[in-house]
Amino acid sequence: MIVMGSSSWKAGEPMVRIELPTPAPGKNQVVVDVHAIGVNPVDWKMRTAGPLRVAARALSAVQGPKPPVVIGVDFAGVVAAVGPQVQGFAPGDRVVGGCNFSRAQRGSYADTVVVFPDQICKVPDSVPIDVAGCLPVAGVTAHMALTDYQPVGPASRVLVLGASGGVGQFAVQIAKRVLGAAFVGGVCSGKNAALVRELGADEVFDYTAGDALQAAAARGPYDVLVDGVGTYPAANCRKLLSACGAHVMVAGDKAEHMLQIAVPPFRSKAILATPDGAHIAPVLQAVAEGKVVVHIAHRLPLHQAQQAHDLSQSGRVVGKIVLVVDRPQG
Repeated sequence: MIVMGSSSWKAGEPMVRIELPTPAPGKNQVVVDVHAIGVNPVDWKMRTAGPLRVAARALSAVQGPKPPVVIGVDFAGVVAAVGPQVQGFAPGDRVVGGCNFSRAQRGSYADTVVVFPDQICKVPDSVPIDVAGCLPVAGVTAHMALTDYQPVGPASRVLVLGASGGVGQFAVQIAKRVLGAAFVGGVCSGKNAALVRELGADEVFDYTAGDALQAAAARGPYDVLVDGVGTYPAANCRKLLSACGAHVMVAGDKAEHMLQIAVPPFRSKAILATPDGAHIAPVLQAVAEGKVVVHIAHRLPLHQAQQAHDLSQSGRVVGKIVLVVDRPQG
């Protein structure tokens, strides 16, 4: 198998092409030939700094696997082999899932992954495999942000900060088209306003034209405010909430963000996605039904993982970045 890995957890260690023995499944494991890998900010953040990097590094020291360090969560592909205790999956099944470092697994930046059955779900024939590969982290994060703390329903008012970003695009569509929110507002730049409206936003607030939170306040209060940016003061976000509203931080990867959880009246929450089969399934269903559309901005081959990270870090990508694994035909 081929992975894009680093020789150690040293910050900024380059990713290089490494060949490893092709794994066989354990009794309750599934081997997946990976075709597409969604790139997320958490991937490059794990190579540099932050609490997720610290946690992953600590876990690897205790339970493995040993270097090379392979990052990545999202993957979609075809089942290659299953262990004798696996039920519900067979070779040839198209699947999508998320790698889990807490289960002693390598990441998804590889042409092959080994996971447990509960980490994957089957992909309908109507959903392209590269689209499926975009769903685990961003799609699940958005869905959980809208359902876990203050469930969105037909009477809900929702505001999404970073509405044109990876999580933001999912959040706008899920809130409006899947959960049926009464009002969905999106904060983004003016150049992306048309896209966010197309995704289902009732109104767009242009942060380049002035104070977006102040402008959005006129259409509040909001039952759920999804912060996919992480630069807006939490106190200002909480001022826009309804009596039982929740301020959900999906970019809360800094200590000061985490501290907001403990600020009375405890309205700020931090979401840590669980991209397993059960959480991916409702997002995948929404895509299959045409309620959620995935905008793929860039498709790059696996060996260009560093270029994919450079693009993601630039903050100028509107839509998802996908790494594609080239496989022989026939």
